[in-house]
Amino acid sequence: MAERILGKTLATVSLSVALASVTVKSSGCCSIPACRNTFSFCGFHLSSNIMSSSNGAKENSHNKARTSPYPGSKVQRSQVPNEKVGWFVEWQDYNPVEYTAASVLAGPRWADPQISESNFSPKFNEKDGHVERKSQNGLYEIENGRPRNPAGRTGLVGRGLLGRWGPNHAADPIITRWKRDGSGNKITHPVSGKNILQFVAIKRKDCGEWAIPGIYKGYVDDPRNTDNAWMETEAVNYHDETGEIMDNLTLEAGDDAGRVKWVDISDQLQLYGSHSQFIKLVAEKRDAHWSEDSGTECRGL
Repeated sequence: MAERILGKTLATVSLSVALASVTVKSSGCCSIPACRNTFSFCGFHLSSNIMSSSNGAKENSHNKARTSPYPGSKVQRSQVPNEKVGWFVEWQDYNPVEYTAASVLAGPRWADPQISESNFSPKFNEKDGHVERKSQNGLYEIENGRPRNPAGRTGLVGRGLLGRWGPNHAADPIITRWKRDGSGNKITHPVSGKNILQFVAIKRKDCGEWAIPGIYKGYVDDPRNTDNAWMETEAVNYHDETGEIMDNLTLEAGDDAGRVKWVDISDQLQLYGSHSQFIKLVAEKRDAHWSEDSGTECRGL
């Protein structure tokens, strides 16, 4: 019953992942945020502890944040070897590059002023007016008036493309459905024998990689991160178990997205940033196909 009601009322879902967006449209009268309670019967929050503490960096948890050139620029980060990522490691010669994009310095509504401005006194590690400056990963340190990236050094200080000093929060849904044949039957993978799950993916214009509109709850290893500004996000998986809800939806790419489509989930996907880790979480939760290697195949949680 809930599926039929939502199928009639679902209208627009605005999804975003950093610089890219996609719109899902139907003929109803409300949006996913408004229908969140109705849809929750098949949704769950994703969480994963992939961020190391400032004592060190786990494998694959802080790599994108050290890549050069910095997105949308020719700026080269100072190189940070794996053994010196953690702030606990003394490194007197550490000399990160300072960079904040002109689009941020222009003072848009979504961006903070520079720390040096006399009328700017941010309240870090707490709710600061309408700005949430708490981190999903606990307290972060402040050094010389600037918040310090809890995952470690990135080779770049300032804010880069990010508007807020400290955590920059995002919250987006991951929409999934089962892959079905022309008769509406679920399609199983010939090797793993598990049902194939699909998700709405966008192809980013900036790098050409497929990405998910949202990820998990907490720190994100993102190429835009700096020593003083970083991405955090919370994702909710909205899953259409029967396939009836999504039947009448048309996917349309937003201005910043090159393409948008339903993509089969597997470990062969080349996804932006850390997104493959979170897509794998979705597959695990749904006990869906992930890998042809039985040794790494997901199991339902």
